[in-house]
Amino acid sequence: MLGHVRMPVVAGMFYPGDPNVLRSTVDRLLGAPRPSRGASPSVGLVVPHAGYPYSGRVAGATFRRAAEYGRPDVVLLLGASHSGLGPTLSLSGAGAWRTPLGDVPVDRTAVEALHAAGMRVYEPAFEREHSIEVELPFLQVLWEDPVAIVPICVQRGGLDELTDAGDALARATAGRRTWVVASSDFTHYEPDEVARERDRLALDAIRALDAARFYRTCQERGLSICGVGAITTLLALARGRGWMTSSLIAYETSGDSTGDRASVVGYAGIVFAQGGTDPCEA
Repeated sequence: MLGHVRMPVVAGMFYPGDPNVLRSTVDRLLGAPRPSRGASPSVGLVVPHAGYPYSGRVAGATFRRAAEYGRPDVVLLLGASHSGLGPTLSLSGAGAWRTPLGDVPVDRTAVEALHAAGMRVYEPAFEREHSIEVELPFLQVLWEDPVAIVPICVQRGGLDELTDAGDALARATAGRRTWVVASSDFTHYEPDEVARERDRLALDAIRALDAARFYRTCQERGLSICGVGAITTLLALARGRGWMTSSLIAYETSGDSTGDRASVVGYAGIVFAQGGTDPCEA
């Protein structure tokens, strides 16, 4: 079922296209990860996916914190859908994803199991989508031998469908050391103070691991978070995996980078883990 290599579509735009510049940029954004303290490497992450000059500091800090738990066996990447193409959850048919740093393998066993369970392979959902691609260089720099990935493009969908998907993914990854990354930016194109207040509403629900509250807050308040589906799925999965400790690692808006606070985008980094396993609290 898996075959072709998915080629990069935003290299040189969202992140550097030159491999040497890209590696040094990601090294700088990650900083120096602390050694793992033997905690479980199964964690959930919410990370942004804008251009590195805007959201890279938040993404780097979040990946750095997750790396303190150790190396996982597989990384599920729940990308936001900006095209609106395909079913609520789409699998990629690629056998590997390429960045200027090389190829990242896809976990064929996991993809085939999810496909057999009813998840569709729908390649058009990924053709111009950047939300998964921009996360890959962080994984490649963290580990020279990249961890295999499972790319999944997630539409907003319905609450029941998303929570059912989260429960199914929790069962599918049981027993494996797994990272689940929900790739999402937060409020789009509001004044800085408005964006921060609207994002606080979403972050309160996320920190409480309340998928229904988060989803309904986004609907009722008209929040412009692009990864509502991905985050809702992650929240359901986190409860299913027992990741009941949530840590807000970083929050910024684009105004922190550009100085223009008239119209900003919000970026949040969050890590979910099993209760009492935060290595920074050990």
